Amino acid sequence: MKDNSLTIKDDKKNPYSEHPKVIISFLEKIHPFSSLPNKAIKEISRFVIIDFFPRGTIIFKQDETEVSSLYIIQKGGVKLYLKNEDGDISLKDYRGEGSYIGALPIIQGSKANLTVETVEDTFCFLIPKEKFLELLEEYPKVAQFFLKSFSQKLLRTAYQELRKNKITSRSESSLLLFSVQLNDLIKRQPETIMASDTIQKAAQKMAQGHIGSLLVTGRNDEIIGIVTDKDLRNKVVARGLSYLEPVDKIMSSPVKTLSHRTVAFDALLQMMQQQVHHLAIEKDNSIIGVVTAHDIMVLQGSSPLYIFREIVSKQRVEDLYSISQKVPSIIRNLLEEGARANNITRVIAILNDLILERLLTLLQDDMGIAPVKFSWLLMGSEGRQEQTFRTDQDNAILYEYVDDKGLMDEAQLYFREFGKKAIEHLVRCGFPPCPGNIMASNEKWCKHYRVWEGYFDEWIMRPEPEEIRNATIFFDFRSGYGDSLLTRNLRAHLLEKSSKHSIFQLHLARDCLEIRPPLSFFRNFIVEKDGEHKNHLDIKKRGIVPFVDFARLMSLKAKIKETNTFMRLQAIRDMGEMSNELYLEAREAYEFLMHLRLVHQLRLLDEGKEPDNFINPGDLTDIEKKTLKEAFSVIGRLQSLIKEIYAICL
Repeated sequence: MKDNSLTIKDDKKNPYSEHPKVIISFLEKIHPFSSLPNKAIKEISRFVIIDFFPRGTIIFKQDETEVSSLYIIQKGGVKLYLKNEDGDISLKDYRGEGSYIGALPIIQGSKANLTVETVEDTFCFLIPKEKFLELLEEYPKVAQFFLKSFSQKLLRTAYQELRKNKITSRSESSLLLFSVQLNDLIKRQPETIMASDTIQKAAQKMAQGHIGSLLVTGRNDEIIGIVTDKDLRNKVVARGLSYLEPVDKIMSSPVKTLSHRTVAFDALLQMMQQQVHHLAIEKDNSIIGVVTAHDIMVLQGSSPLYIFREIVSKQRVEDLYSISQKVPSIIRNLLEEGARANNITRVIAILNDLILERLLTLLQDDMGIAPVKFSWLLMGSEGRQEQTFRTDQDNAILYEYVDDKGLMDEAQLYFREFGKKAIEHLVRCGFPPCPGNIMASNEKWCKHYRVWEGYFDEWIMRPEPEEIRNATIFFDFRSGYGDSLLTRNLRAHLLEKSSKHSIFQLHLARDCLEIRPPLSFFRNFIVEKDGEHKNHLDIKKRGIVPFVDFARLMSLKAKIKETNTFMRLQAIRDMGEMSNELYLEAREAYEFLMHLRLVHQLRLLDEGKEPDNFINPGDLTDIEKKTLKEAFSVIGRLQSLIKEIYAICL
């Protein structure tokens, strides 16, 4: 391995043995050693040796070299790569002065995970493995630096391999959707029209300029609205409105704006959520242009906006049945283009919400307007906006309580029928029924506001196993359709009650500790030993659920209104309930697990199988396995925080 290298140890031949200040000076300049006390740096310098490697030297060989030291590049450079069975390089990285090699295998107790080769004559400072591990043990900030550093590198590589090896490509694609900023999509200066000008003048101006929208200005030339070609069709022609009416009669206000630095994908989500086709682009508090849905759609051949348009155009419930079958092809394109799990689950949630909204709107058109206000509650993964493929339904109906028995009786009959019909249609749209019958068609989950308050109070005041199970499902609720104020009031009631009952939180905390990471003492995967899923592990139950449970518990403790796990974790960090380092680790680990699950389910759909959550670690590459183990290890750190906060001894 080192036939063509020269090792200079701490003896008379080592110039650094006579000049420890040189080593100390070097370590003081590079992170994370620069954060150590001077005494610690001096102690480490006593054990440092230096190696010289001529250009072309293989320092580490993938899966063969036992790494006995942390290598710090003092001068020169190396390249790192991973070879597959055919000898093709699938990973390449370059590191120069002040960079490290060997940290990951030392921390994981494994052989070299990459081949490391010098690209020029290179000098390295070597810290013996034992001293490096002692350093990690004694100084948590140093440990966090290396864990974060190699976790990020592994994640990038693992995502690349998941896209390359697990996703069947169906089209030519690029990263444009996730890299192009709105500023780059602006084709011309925005065209304006005064609010007092006539509708006819607006139509003439759009026709002459071959544009689909105009920004509307007020008396002081401030932009107060927007008028589009769709407004002309729907608000003027369809209603027989006079062309001589002023533009402000049909404009939309206020104008939906986004920063010029927003990437196209985020703009796409905004358009879908707000159900608009035009967005004004803002820079330095001024609108510099307008971007349309078409501008974004041309960036990729198969955009979620196609399905969005199809959903909102349907006039019969039956016409919605086949739309959900088109979602996998959209998700495949997003995965190929580099989308991460948080982006993808947001797209799935928005599309599912649009289907639900259109379905319930058409159903109300058929049955008549509800006798009282109501909200269609989405719970579980739907409530968290974290659905994957073929997610089971978890929903309910919350309707207004009024002091009128006759009206309450009428509402009860209406919503029973409404819930039953809605669930039948949703099943035909491709959303499987809940095995536990937690659906709006179940009379128990179709109740007025006071009953729902009573449900939540009972679960909090009497935290038995069944009540805790209900809490893990129902407490992630959000409004999917209808009056969101009812939902907000119920959320406020829940947070106020749960934050005051420490016994309930303690039971919920103990429930969070029930699921242990599927890693053995020797960091091997713990899989099913027999049965249908032999040699597989449930990535949802054993990997994803602990993150969801942690975020829910801490959100109830801190009275956080968010239901999405990513947003909950960020809010928990912002409120000082967890360190920034742990937050970053948890966010990356959770997103990788979600990503791995999505890719697995998409592959099953491609094979004509029903998507599930059982993955075989043996099917993963080495990088994916290492990243998965690191993600599982974060669960232990979250559970340790729970034990500390709630003083739980197991």
